[in-house]
Amino acid sequence: MLNKLLEFIRRYGLISPGDRVICAVSGGADSVALLFAMYLLRERLDITLEAAHFNHRLRGEESDADEAFVKELCGRYDIPLHLGSGRILPGKKGLEAAAREARYAFLRSLPGKIATAHTADDNAETVLLHLVRGTGLKGLGGISPMNGNVIRPMLTVTRREVEAFLSEYALPHREDSTNATDLFLRNRIRRNVMPLLLQENPSLAENLSDMALGLREEEEYLSQMAGETLPGVAALREMHPALRARALERFLKENGVPEPEKRHIALLEQLVFSDKPSARADLPGGITVARRYDTLEVLGEAQPLSERVLEGSLELPELGLRVVCAEADTIVNTPDTFTVVPEGRIVVRSRLPGDRIRLSGGTKSLKKLFIDRKIPASERLRIPVIADDAGVLGAWGIGADQDRIPKALPAVTIRFEKMEDC
Repeated sequence: MLNKLLEFIRRYGLISPGDRVICAVSGGADSVALLFAMYLLRERLDITLEAAHFNHRLRGEESDADEAFVKELCGRYDIPLHLGSGRILPGKKGLEAAAREARYAFLRSLPGKIATAHTADDNAETVLLHLVRGTGLKGLGGISPMNGNVIRPMLTVTRREVEAFLSEYALPHREDSTNATDLFLRNRIRRNVMPLLLQENPSLAENLSDMALGLREEEEYLSQMAGETLPGVAALREMHPALRARALERFLKENGVPEPEKRHIALLEQLVFSDKPSARADLPGGITVARRYDTLEVLGEAQPLSERVLEGSLELPELGLRVVCAEADTIVNTPDTFTVVPEGRIVVRSRLPGDRIRLSGGTKSLKKLFIDRKIPASERLRIPVIADDAGVLGAWGIGADQDRIPKALPAVTIRFEKMEDC
């Protein structure tokens, strides 16, 4: 096991002489084996060795016993220990993900390289987990040997080798009771799927982990081939689909979509191959990508319209519109012309929080209405709203609030006109 560790560390350049290496130790078999192996190799690697333990406080006394065990283990070998803890609440991705995020936030706050005890079996399980959920080449790459200051030197070491190492050095370890349940998908793969596959091939974990490491290198090479700068639309059309997808994925990550999905990349590919030179695609986080002939660009967040008083007529050159307010000679209500009875001064502005309007289908907030009508987030602040001292009178492209339409004259008619038509 020690030779495998050394070979893997050197192959990926995980550790340099003089590094401070902090082993993440839960108290389980894998992390105890990693800590003691690094303790045996510390002089050979010329490192300063420390440990870290995060108490998730999810298993009551059992969690506290894990912490006490790690304290005693580190004390026995004079290994400095960093302790962290936190109250974990399940987020959108569940309790397991929330616990992992809290643990890594603590670990990444420590000075030095953080070594985690992910084994070849963990890597194999990760590949299978990604396959179950649906994945591509990146997901088949499994666990990264290095991610920022986090290193994983045990990715070629199997669980059997860990158990043999612990037995050889008579090292105790803790068992997490939740590992014996089928509560999490990873546990179900570990307990029910892997044993069946290992019966077919006892070397499966090593084979899958080796495959994942190789595919990860190929993914990195393809990403480099895709280039760091997004080419023009014509060049994107000529690219191999594998390279084009990676170029578009990088473009999304650089422009506010941290975890692009296949459907997001597919939207951009539609822009690339669209016959419309000014097509657009709406993405998570209110981001809009626009095609400008041979260029894809992210539209900046629209600036709200400055509030202006409407007396007679008012030009909105930024929108190419003119708003005309005149005495009504008939009552109308269309998306760009409507008759209302105002109270106090009339203003033209963007939507404000709390703005509501009643249409034939009922009362809605303007925000909800714009979403329902699939108006791009980047365009919503550019829709002129007509309001008075009592609230919203109407909005361009929507029409008037039903409660503000008179049943008889006198009243005023507000009309939107394209400036080039005036």
